[in-house]
Order: sequence, then structure tokens, then C-alpha cells
Amino acid sequence: MEDPEAAGAAPSPGLSSLLPPREFLRSRKGQLLLAESVLSFIIFICYIASLAASFMMAPLLEFLLALFLFFAYASKLNEKFKGVHWPLADFLRCVTAAIIYFAISIAAVSKYSDGASKAAGVFGFAATIVFAIDFYITFNDLVTFLKQSSSDSPEGRKTEDEDSDSDSD
Repeated sequence: MEDPEAAGAAPSPGLSSLLPPREFLRSRKGQLLLAESVLSFIIFICYIASLAASFMMAPLLEFLLALFLFFAYASKLNEKFKGVHWPLADFLRCVTAAIIYFAISIAAVSKYSDGASKAAGVFGFAATIVFAIDFYITFNDLVTFLKQSSSDSPEGRKTEDEDSDSDSD
């Protein structure tokens, strides 16, 4: 019997079909979302083990949101569902996450003295930086997206047509 991979046949679908494509993992967005997911999960675990367990909900939600967006972008749901403004949703997620992580990290480091709270705070500051980088990059994409949307809208074309009509007079 021949090995199907040696014969050039496609590998059989299995658990590997759930993994994101390598191109996405090598992209800047894929790496940022992966870093956000990993940091959020580590922070969540640290808060569970600490005296500051009341802060555990924020990293859990950010972990789930980052994981959802990671798989949504990897499976190109953003191209299939045009009704959702993906860059805007991603921008708002990054901005709120950076602010929340910064605030709870300051509280965890200054208020609690156990090692897990301090570790969660330090990882929270790292997550703040990663989310800030992501919202800066996403902001540039959002500006491009909004400029493209405004030029595609009928109002944008109407005012451009009126401007060209008044120029010809």
C-alpha cells in the first residue's frame, strides 16, 4: 500500500483542520492575537491562584474574545460576514482591554502582597503593551476601512459628483 502523503494526495481532515493556516500564524495580526490570548490566559490563572481573585473575570473575557477573533480571522469570517465592522470591533476590544489591564494591574501590584497577584500585575502590564500595539495597528486599519467605506457610500459619490459638476460650470 502506498502512503497517501507520498503519492501527493491531500492529508485526511482531522484535528489538523481545526488549526489556523500557517500564513495567518506568521502574520502580525495572528501573532498579536495569539500573544493576547496566551497572556490573558496566564493572567487569568494567576488571578485564580491569588488573593485578588475578584479581578479574574476581565482576563477571562479578554481571553475568550481574543480566541474568538483569532479563529474568526484565521477562518476568514471577516470576509464572509460583511455586516460586522470587524476593524471597529477589534479596535474597541483592544482599547478597552489595554485600559482595563492597566487599571487592574496597578491595583493588583499595589494592593495585594502575594506572589500570584504580583505576577498577574506584571503580566497585566505586558498585556497592556501588547493590546496597545494592537490597537495602534488596528487604528490605522480602521482609518483605511472608514475612508474606503465613505468613498463607497452613495453620499460620498453624490458629493463628489456635485463637486465635479460645479467645477465644470
